[in-house]
Amino acid sequence: MALWDRLKEAASTMQTQLDAKKNDLKSGAFRDASMAMCALVAAADGTIDPSERSKVAQLIATNEVLRNFPAEDLQRRFEANCDKLAADFDFGKVSVLQEVAKAKKKPAEARAVIQIGIVIGGADGDFDKDEQGMVREACYALGLPPHEFDL
Repeated sequence: MALWDRLKEAASTMQTQLDAKKNDLKSGAFRDASMAMCALVAAADGTIDPSERSKVAQLIATNEVLRNFPAEDLQRRFEANCDKLAADFDFGKVSVLQEVAKAKKKPAEARAVIQIGIVIGGADGDFDKDEQGMVREACYALGLPPHEFDL
């Protein structure tokens, strides 16, 4: 199976798992951590260009699990995290990873945040090394072993 097909299959599997847990993923900590994860994936290469920001915002708006929350609220939180990363990437990354860590207390939510990162990263068919590295760092922030997600 080609890498592209494996990637699409993995992202699809992650989304299916997320959909199954949708009713359990309604906390503010999950919401905040998810939006931070999305911003980290969007900025994985150290910059966030407007088209990438727009693409991730679109994915957030159409993700079934994230529909538990008002779209405007998600957008505002995502943009705030992106702004932190754009202003000073290294300092912003520390702050945004702290947002990700909010989901640490509930293992199911922590895993779901990582799955969202993988789904967002793989949505364009190219879950690149920078995106994988950023999701791996989020695993550490959440106390999860990266190998559990093939990272």
